[in-house]
Amino acid sequence: MASAIPQTAFVTGAARGLGSAIAAALYQSGRNVVLADIDPVVEQTAREIDPTGTRTMALPLDVRDEDAFKRAFEAAITRFGDIDIMVNNAARTAIGSIWDISPQEWDDVLAINLRGVFFGCRIAGRHMRERRSGRIINLSSIAGQQGSLATGAHYASSKAGILVLTKIFAQELAPFSITVNAVAPSAIAGPAVDSVAPEQMTAILRSVPLGRLGAPSDVAAAVLYLVSDGAGYVTGTTLDVNGGRAMR
Repeated sequence: MASAIPQTAFVTGAARGLGSAIAAALYQSGRNVVLADIDPVVEQTAREIDPTGTRTMALPLDVRDEDAFKRAFEAAITRFGDIDIMVNNAARTAIGSIWDISPQEWDDVLAINLRGVFFGCRIAGRHMRERRSGRIINLSSIAGQQGSLATGAHYASSKAGILVLTKIFAQELAPFSITVNAVAPSAIAGPAVDSVAPEQMTAILRSVPLGRLGAPSDVAAAVLYLVSDGAGYVTGTTLDVNGGRAMR
């Protein structure tokens, strides 16, 4: 009996942090993984995940550029065939006072975080629509659910926009058996948290009922659930990964 053809996932912002953790988890689940990122280190990340290079592919990608996004997606199709899973993770984190955000910084954060997700959903959605199958996961944040002085207004606004965009694409693609969902992490260990002052970290931990930081693997596990067969009836929703920091 011939073995089943593995699914293929396309992950943006996959060079580091949550993106690399999600890519690694998808690879470990037996899927082919395309790692796309503007950061050249994405090639090293792909080699670390799969030293043989048989089930991973690293691609340079600026998600702000729709034509570049289309070319990268087509390159992935040429290598692995159909794309079954799209993970829109690429983002720029920007923290600062609302009074200090320049027009250029506002536009750049929205272009990467929100416009990039729009392009990713639309490019993958068109491909999946023809196949009448697929899963799209968009990475949002607790910042998009709650206004907070701890994150930049432009970052929070972009993450809030992702939640609405997820619902719109979920409605558009549901007739084609494609699910579209969001994941909203908070207080996840990583470079951004490493730079937090000790007293601020104490305050953050006090705000988390589980009393600890989340791990990138916690977010990756949420993505694995949403792309699993068991989540076939879940669409247009947001899965919170925040240790109980915000309960709905």
